[in-house]
Order: sequence, then C-alpha cells, then structure tokens
Amino acid sequence: MKEILISGMGIVSALGNNIKENLQSLLANRSGIGPLHYLQTSHTEFPVGEVKMTNEEMISLLNISEDEPTIRTALMGMLALREALQNANLSKSETRNPKPETQRIAFISGTTVGGMDKSEQFYLDFLENDTRNAYISTHDCGICTEMIANYFGVFSQVDTISTACSSAANAIILGAELLKSGRADIVVAGGSECLTKFHLNGFNALMILDRKPCRPFDATRAGINLGEGAAYVVMETAESFNKRQQEHPTLKAMCKLSGYGNTCDAFHQTASAPDGEGAYLAMKKAIEEARLSPEQIDYINAHGTGTENNDLSEGTAIMRLFGDKIPPVSSTKSFTGHTTSAAGCVEAILSILALQNNFLPINLNFSEKIPELTFAPVVSQQPTKPLQHIMKNSFGFGGNDTCLIFSKI
Repeated sequence: MKEILISGMGIVSALGNNIKENLQSLLANRSGIGPLHYLQTSHTEFPVGEVKMTNEEMISLLNISEDEPTIRTALMGMLALREALQNANLSKSETRNPKPETQRIAFISGTTVGGMDKSEQFYLDFLENDTRNAYISTHDCGICTEMIANYFGVFSQVDTISTACSSAANAIILGAELLKSGRADIVVAGGSECLTKFHLNGFNALMILDRKPCRPFDATRAGINLGEGAAYVVMETAESFNKRQQEHPTLKAMCKLSGYGNTCDAFHQTASAPDGEGAYLAMKKAIEEARLSPEQIDYINAHGTGTENNDLSEGTAIMRLFGDKIPPVSSTKSFTGHTTSAAGCVEAILSILALQNNFLPINLNFSEKIPELTFAPVVSQQPTKPLQHIMKNSFGFGGNDTCLIFSKI
C-alpha cells in the first residue's frame, strides 16, 4: 500500500493568518472567537470566529487588481494555498504565476458557500441593473475553486467537494485516492469558507447558534459559534517525496495520512443519529484502514460543534468504539468557531500541529461533564504519553461522516 505523506500546510483562521500564528494561539489557549466585525448584518448578537482581515487587505497581500471580481472564500483560499505550496517547495515566494511543475498536481477544495457573500451583497443589482453582473458567475462553488486554482496556474486537475461540514475532510480522502490510484503525483486538498448572512440566518433558523462562547462537550452547551477560514495540505506518495527531497534537501514530511473512513447514515437533514451509527462506522473504517487498534489512538480532535445533538451523538459513538479506554478528546471549534466546509482541514492542521509539537489542544470553556458520557474533554495541554496517532472527525448535514487518522513517520 502506498504511504501518503503530508509535505506542506497552509491556513488562515480566526487564530491567525498562517501556520505560526495558529500554533501560537493554540499554545496560548487564546480563542479567535469574538464580536462580529467584518460581515455586514444586523445580527451582531452572535459571537463568531472571523479571519482578521478585510477583503481589501487580502487583495493587497495577493497583488490582485481592484477591478477584478473577487469573493472572500476565494481570497482566503489563495492565502492558505500560497502558504501550503511554499511550505512544500512547490511555489516561489510572492510569485503570482509560478512555473508549472513537471509533476501532475491536483487541487481539490471543499466549499458550500462559494461566492454567496457577493450574491447577497449584489442581489438587488442582479435584478434591477447590469452593474454587478460579473459577480453572478462567482456564486458557484466550482467557480470559487477555479478562481483559487487559476491564481497559481500549476494544477493538472481541479475538483470541488461540497458535502457540508465534511467537505474539506472528504477533499483529503479524494486526494489520497488519486495518489493511490496513480492519477496524480501530488495533491493539494482542503477547503475554504467565508461567513455570510445565509450562514448566520440559516443556523439561527435552526436555533443552534450560541450567543455566548461555545462550550463543546459541556452539559450547558447551547450551540455553535460560526467561523470562517481556509486550509490546505500538500499530500504525496513517499516515492514522490523522496524524489523531490533530493532536489530540495530542506523539504520535510510533517506526518502521514495513515487511515480514513467515510459513511452516510442519512438519519436526518441536519441532525446526527442519536446512536452515532455513522460516526462510529467512519471511525471504525479509518482505524481499520490505518491497521491500528483503538488503543493506539492518542488523541481525538472531535467534530464537537457544541450543539446538544452532535456532542451527545459523537460522544456515544466514541464510547462504543473505544470502550473504557477513551483517548483524550477535545473540540478546537472553541478556538476557531465552526468553519463549516473548511473545518475538516482547518482542524486537521491544528491536529497535525499538536502531533508535531506533542501537546493536546484544550477544550476551551468546559465546566461540566455531560451526564450521559463516560468521559470529559481535554482541559490540560500535557499528554500522558508522546502522541503518535491522532484522529480527526468531521460530520456534515445529511449524515455525511468522515474520519481521518494522521500518524508520525
């Protein structure tokens, strides 16, 4: 079986605009969630995890013409992708159109919102005049991915995944399958998602937004804090990595993707199955793919949204799989907010940082254990043993449940 290595990462989130800033925030137990600032909406009562940059600031950083139609999801994606490519020695610093590599490099990005931020802003213009028609085509999720890819121009294949909150995690799975089947030499996979009024109003209509900082796996949990961000990992086979390392001696593999699993319980449009069947099967498949036993998992970065339904359902599935030997569990959504379609890779990178630096991201705001669960989430960064294998869960509406396992090399 081909070994899939992670050779690059890039991220922008509420915790910071690059890998270093995200790591510093995690180690300092500093949340990026706060009052709504950038999204123009009357619903300012909900705390959110926003990327701390305006669109104009991102356009300037990327040297994009102000006349060019842009959307926030694509701008964040370009910044995260640029860091990931540079991190993996696949791009020249500050170069908009790097020379295409000889390898077949695929780009797979997850998003559900796409360009809805501009569709909302210019909807009346679409109906009443032709001044903003250039933004009509940017609404589509696939166009959003193409905008990110075209900024770099190095990809032999471009795909979009849209499975709600498991989108970015499923992009990573598709990337691994492309590598294993020999259809790509290198894959850059992840996701990007900006906050929109559609997001905020939609989750508010479901009555699952918390007006206070979210408390995943807490008995007093009251819902989600929404977030935004973008994150991508560079994946390649060991054969590809070893060949490139001869040309770039400083290139380092950060970890390997050792297993993954995806299921769909189709229990409900928005709710998780109470017995956690889909989550259980996804985790079980991932462990089997990695050829590990449950006892070998050293940390679980849970989906952990902070809703009554998700945390109990996911916790039930964890208890079923791990029995009385449950590893440390936490949700980093208390740091970033729920970045929806980008969450699978945003949180995968935060988990990989924990794996590399041997610490446990704590479950912020926890105070009271859920009575139905036999475990409480992590409140101390100190692991009882060195981290070797970590599990990342991402669950989407409709019961699309995904689990990834990353391991030290």
